[in-house]
Amino acid sequence: MKTLDNIALTLLIVGGLNWLLVGLFKFNLVAMLFGGQAAIISRIVYVLVGLSALYCIKLFANINNMAR
Repeated sequence: MKTLDNIALTLLIVGGLNWLLVGLFKFNLVAMLFGGQAAIISRIVYVLVGLSALYCIKLFANINNMAR
């Protein structure tokens, strides 16, 4: 499970940095690397980042358990 957590966290960081670049510079790194926003590989990356965000919701329970 730790491996899946690390993969999900890595994808969230990639997604967050991509949104930072979009917000500051109107530069979409994922689209540039994978052939445009509508390219199938870009869409797969976007979906994986979104699924990672949903998966990481469970980490809130871990944070609450560590605080006790």
